[in-house]
Amino acid sequence: MSSQPFIDQESGELDLGQIRAELFPLAALIVLFGAAAVLVFLLGLLAGGSTVFAGLFTILSQFVLALGTGIVLIYVIARGIQLADE
Repeated sequence: MSSQPFIDQESGELDLGQIRAELFPLAALIVLFGAAAVLVFLLGLLAGGSTVFAGLFTILSQFVLALGTGIVLIYVIARGIQLADE
């Protein structure tokens, strides 16, 4: 029988070490794209009086969030496949 990810085989409890090891790279990706989107959005706010630039930067920040979401999902799926093969 194959081992289940995140379960300690001896005790049958959650393997907190493996959960932490998987959590940090995932959290880093989320923070990276979140910070990039906030930075773009703040640049749009600093554009000040021009509603065209503010709207453009708002749309650009939404694009960064959508791109980041896709990359995070691809990472999760790829990592899940790797864990299932181990």
